[in-house]
Amino acid sequence: MTPPTAAGTPVEGSGGLLVEIDGKVVPNYAATMVSFDEGDVVKGRVVRIDKDEVLVDIGYKSEGVIPSTELSIRKSVDPADEVELGDEIDALVLTKEDSEGRLVLSRKRARFEKAWRRIEAAAESGEPVEGTVIEVVKGGLILDLGVRGFLPASLVDIRRVHNLDAFLGQTLECKVIELNRSRNNVVLSRRAVLEEERKEVREQILGRLQPGQVVEGKISNIVDFGAFVDLDGIDGLIHISELSWSHVNHPSEVVSIGDTVRIKVLDIDRNRQRISLGLKQTQEDPWQRVISTYRQGDVLEGTVTKVVAFGAFVEILPGVEGLVHISELADHHVENPSEVVEPDTKLNVKILEIDEERRRLSLSIKRVEGGNMPMGDLGDQIEATAEGSEPLPAGPVAEEGTPPSPGGEPTSAPPAEETPAEPVAEEPAAEEVPAEEPPPAEEPEADTEAPDADEPEAPAED
Repeated sequence: MTPPTAAGTPVEGSGGLLVEIDGKVVPNYAATMVSFDEGDVVKGRVVRIDKDEVLVDIGYKSEGVIPSTELSIRKSVDPADEVELGDEIDALVLTKEDSEGRLVLSRKRARFEKAWRRIEAAAESGEPVEGTVIEVVKGGLILDLGVRGFLPASLVDIRRVHNLDAFLGQTLECKVIELNRSRNNVVLSRRAVLEEERKEVREQILGRLQPGQVVEGKISNIVDFGAFVDLDGIDGLIHISELSWSHVNHPSEVVSIGDTVRIKVLDIDRNRQRISLGLKQTQEDPWQRVISTYRQGDVLEGTVTKVVAFGAFVEILPGVEGLVHISELADHHVENPSEVVEPDTKLNVKILEIDEERRRLSLSIKRVEGGNMPMGDLGDQIEATAEGSEPLPAGPVAEEGTPPSPGGEPTSAPPAEETPAEPVAEEPAAEEVPAEEPPPAEEPEADTEAPDADEPEAPAED
């Protein structure tokens, strides 16, 4: 842009500010005005701030007007919040003379052109750009870079951010990951910047940590298989099996997000940058108490924690469980452990074996003196008797006074299939008799009497 030349001859040494016209030296006012065209970017000084516009002196014959809508890419701005009196600003010439004879300027478009060139350079070099968060929209944030930049919610931080409103007004450093001038589209990533910063920190932490160290961290995330701990720049994993000496169904039973915990470094994979941690290792090992306190043959109280096909697990101390094998559940044969025990049942168990090396306990319920299990089902006892096996101790006892056998020697009560036993009031199942000699429906009294001594061979007639 060059200043206009007045009709006359410039006076030598005046720098063009004086001209000679018709032999007279007069000021060259035209030389003090800036020459520009529409679309040019000019510099000016803020001389007045109104409610809906700003006046700027750019050295023209009249001041330029910047409407409030052309001050910033933000919506519904107050001019007083954007500029102050005396500020030097850049503005793009929209029109040299509108219908009202005003010079109309745009600050936001001047910033847009300048910012776009800066953003293009940053996108090519990979350098980050800075912008202030001016809006929270669906799916992310809008940053003022001189142009509107979109920062997706998934790229705001390394971890998912639940409250985007907390970033309003903050100045963030982001990388440009997508640029489209025709659509004025700029997509940003703050996560990329944070990951680069963390990469250096991560390498420093990995170099400092050693297996066996006890460190402090904060629970950053909880998943089904464990909990992640932030170690000031790198995450380590506490597997669910390393959270507690007791059985854990879900990590949330032991820790919560945000908890500060002391953990032990179990293993470090420096190539894959993975750290395995343990929480229970910083707590008292209850197994040591078992070794120092209990011995084989001791009887103690426990709680059934789990019933499986081969037996039941019983917790004798918090974090210490032993196995009661199916063969040690009861004196009688057990098809399914759930027939005998169920979770949360409290009972006494006897220690059969303590395996210190494998940290295993073998327990027994049936070997506890006095027993603590209910007697077997009477129907099973009758069936066992019918098959010729020894009756279980819980079975009915024959009445005294049973008549002697024909040989003169006393006999025990006849088997259930030969002669009905005297019923027990609370166990009506004792009235059952074998199918080969059902009692007549019209003679129920036969079930309540002892067999006639003179007719011992009556059942043999079948």
